Amino acid sequence: MSRSRSRSGPGPARLRLGVLVSGAGTGLQNLIDRIADGRLRHVEIAVVISSRSKAGAVKRAEAAGLPVEVIRVMDHPDVVRFSDQIALTLDVYDVNLVVQAGWLCYWRLPSRWLGKTINVHPALLPRFGGKGHYGLHVHEAVLAAGERETGATVHWVDNEYDHGKIIARETCPVSYGDTAEAIQDRVRALEHKLLPTVIQKLAPAR
Repeated sequence: MSRSRSRSGPGPARLRLGVLVSGAGTGLQNLIDRIADGRLRHVEIAVVISSRSKAGAVKRAEAAGLPVEVIRVMDHPDVVRFSDQIALTLDVYDVNLVVQAGWLCYWRLPSRWLGKTINVHPALLPRFGGKGHYGLHVHEAVLAAGERETGATVHWVDNEYDHGKIIARETCPVSYGDTAEAIQDRVRALEHKLLPTVIQKLAPAR
């Protein structure tokens, strides 16, 4: 594990993110782009932690010159060791806020990371949350329930699936004839707006 050297010296404080990813990394790319063009201010990504070595998010992080650590469930004997490795990595990189952006693995947060970890979920919580509600599965569940509205939720992470206190939500309609893929695209656009908005509110004020 190599320690990040991205902390700037004397000057304005920055919110240092540890971004947890498992998939293609569109949410990560959105944060990278917004930091680069100044829409997300006083924020930097200290480390990207991926649960999969071949996740598209890893390539996105490497292309942006960000430190990447791959921490896989299968490489640890139990959830405790897996969780300890994640927490240790966050500590090493001096992370202030953990952002789960398409992270699909359960990890048990130690007390020092409770209240410092947020998740973006592609549905309206508290409904359509919990184990198995991710990706197209959650949108299929929304369709099967006959919902006329869906959206994205950012919440504080605790040690239950999709359970922590809700910080913010954005909604969009579910239209007649919608497919799960169409809803996914619509909700992803909301996620890409909502997550940076929440992070900005948690960043140092100016």
